[in-house]
Parts: sequence; structure tokens; C-alpha cells
Amino acid sequence: MKFDTRQQKSAAITGRGATLNPAPRFADHEKVMTAGSEGLLDALAPDTWLAPEAARSILTKNQSPDIPFDRSINPYRGCEHGCVYCFARPSHAYADLSPGLDFETRIFYKENAAALLADTLRRPGYQCRPVALGTNTDPYQPAERTLGITRSLLETLSEYQHPVTIVTKGNLILRDLDLLADMARRRLASVMVSVTTLDAGLKRRLEPRTPSGQARLRVVRALADAGVPVGVMVAPVIPAINDAEIERIVDAAKSAGASRARYILVRLPHEVKTLFRDWLEQHYPDRAGHVMSLIRQSRGGRDNDPRFGHR
Repeated sequence: MKFDTRQQKSAAITGRGATLNPAPRFADHEKVMTAGSEGLLDALAPDTWLAPEAARSILTKNQSPDIPFDRSINPYRGCEHGCVYCFARPSHAYADLSPGLDFETRIFYKENAAALLADTLRRPGYQCRPVALGTNTDPYQPAERTLGITRSLLETLSEYQHPVTIVTKGNLILRDLDLLADMARRRLASVMVSVTTLDAGLKRRLEPRTPSGQARLRVVRALADAGVPVGVMVAPVIPAINDAEIERIVDAAKSAGASRARYILVRLPHEVKTLFRDWLEQHYPDRAGHVMSLIRQSRGGRDNDPRFGHR
């Protein structure tokens, strides 16, 4: 079915990041909203739907020179946190789902993750290097509270004396403080807490279903007090949106016990650029063009630069 994206009606939805539900890039159809279709956008953002995914492998390998690990695990596909800028959104296209609202309302979980990991670690010839958790979607998103996939992975890694690094926005990580503290004593665990903003209003618009910035700083303090090496990821940095907060965030993180800090400039691959532009028009119409201009200036005139060493 051919579709006309000009007919789409976009609007901010309380508790959701994306304002659109565009077709995945491999599809030939679109959920279309026409003028006057009030309420239809809400119908595209139902309650979160969870589905098991029987994975055949658990470790994702990479050879990127831009990141400090060569293997990762993502227990979940899709993320209810709803961060509009998330560079993992385009991965939903492989399930014929939209990177927009579908990404934050249609969540898949790898129910056999821990068993697959144990099988992998037992293989002859397996070479031990740190496994990164949370490289695409957050391992401590809301679904983890009931499913416990991430905790089962940590229990397996602890049993096999295997090092792990974690990136998260979720304060649910404190549930696993017992495991992480024990692993840290054996020099097996470290954590980076993502703190994008300390502005509560911006947080609600940008990352609607995440803990507040202050709550994340309390996570930093609790991890540091428990002896878990912890740092802060100021990510993404968005020009003219949160870049003025960098020094404040780093200072607050240091006071909370963080030992290091990193940042990542916002990335807009594939459909994310469309979602982000519309989000800007909805929430910051007075500066939307300026923000995109600054991003292009930093990306060689493009919305996104995927090249190694540049992205």
C-alpha cells in the first residue's frame, strides 16, 4: 500500500517520547493519520505490550574502533523509556514495526538469555572479555522489574567469574546491588549511569518514562558507597537543548561519587532523524531549525555521520 507522509498528524503524547509512528524502512505501508482525526494518535500508543523472543544466540560481536568493548548483550528489543533520540529505534524495522511509538510500546524480551549465555561461556575456545549490558536498549527498563532477565544474566556472569559493564538510566539497578557489589569486590563489574539532564521538565519531554536526573545521581551515590566503580554518561549532548548543563551534571556526579564521565553527541540514524525533527517542532518550535543547524555543523553538513571515527 502506498502512503503519503504529508497526511500524518503528529502530537506530543503524555508519557511517550515519539510524536510519530512512521513505517519501518523495509515496509511498503504506513499507519496514516488524516486531518481531523483527533484521538487517532492515542490509538497508536496503547499500553505497553510484551512478547517473548526465543533468541538463538546471545552475544553480539562488533569490531567498531569507536567503542571500548567487542561484545554486548541486549536482553530487550524496544524500550519503554521512550527516549526520542534513541539510536536503537531503527532496529524495530527488522520486526516490521515502527521505530516511533511501536519501539516504546512493543517490547520483546529474550526469555532464554541466561541459558544461552551459560552455553556460550562453556564453549571450548571461548575467550573472556568484558560483556557490555545496555548498549542498545536499557537493561533496567520497566519490564525488568517483573521479568528479571538482566538479573539472571548477572547471576550467570557472577557464577562464571566473568566481567561485565553496564550502562543504564534505570534506578531498578539498585535491586541488584548485592550482586554488583560482590562482583565489584572481585573486579568483575562497573557501571555508567546515563544522566542527560537535571531539568525535570526537559526530562519529561525527552525521556518520559525514565527516573529523574536527581534519582540517577542517587543511584551513583548508592553504587559508589557499595564499592561499585561508577561513572556518568552525559548522553546524548544535544546542542541548544542540554549542552549548557554539561558542567553542572559532571559536578553533581563527582559529588555523588562518580569517578569518571563521558559524553556522546546526539546521533540521528535512519528514521531517528525524522522522529527527532518532529519532536523539536512539537516541543521547541522556536529553536528547532537552530538545533538542527548546529547538529549539521558538527556532522559535516549532514543530520548524521555513521562513519567510524566520526559518528
